[in-house]
Amino acid sequence: MPLKITEKQKNALYVIYESIRLSGFPPTFADLREKLNVASNQAVLNFLESLEKKGFIKREDGQARSIKILPLGYKEIEKEPLIKIVGMSAAGSYTESFADAFTAWIPLSDQIFQNEKISKAQDDVFVIQVHGDSMINAGVDDGDMLLIKKSKEYKSGDIVVAQTGNGTTVKRFIADGGKRYLQPENPNYEKIIIIPEEVQFQGKVILNLSKANQ
Repeated sequence: MPLKITEKQKNALYVIYESIRLSGFPPTFADLREKLNVASNQAVLNFLESLEKKGFIKREDGQARSIKILPLGYKEIEKEPLIKIVGMSAAGSYTESFADAFTAWIPLSDQIFQNEKISKAQDDVFVIQVHGDSMINAGVDDGDMLLIKKSKEYKSGDIVVAQTGNGTTVKRFIADGGKRYLQPENPNYEKIIIIPEEVQFQGKVILNLSKANQ
């Protein structure tokens, strides 16, 4: 049976949620002291420890800035889960790496998170925006927002985010016998031969968010 949350603990969850949504980061101890109207860091820690024990949040190293709201926490405050938009990747030639190009957080419908592909790996998903038209015949248009899942395994036919020395690109991975290449879905672009030492897959596309409600 889930442990009940107090009104003050629920307020702390709201504070954490709004900080992540608006600034991209969890609140500092100073932020939490002010918003929760408490005088000490120990009082803040008590709130965080209670929320963590009840399964509403997770802290990686015990510090306020590492706070992550868990599914139970989102449910308690009736908010949709937030997911990181890490930047832009090319559906054309290449664009610079998005690895450190954090831009914002956006809420995703809980219905999307119920998708079997996502529910088991919520920590390993992120969103990118694509630039270019090389994947238009796969329904990926310029400006679309794609939900990406990190993976250790990729099969022929997966649409992937691949990084090379030239940057990142979104293409379909094709394994044909001993050949491996990245296939565009637009005849105006040429396929890219994969050289294992020079190409790394960052993840696979599991949903085009821009088309999800169409």
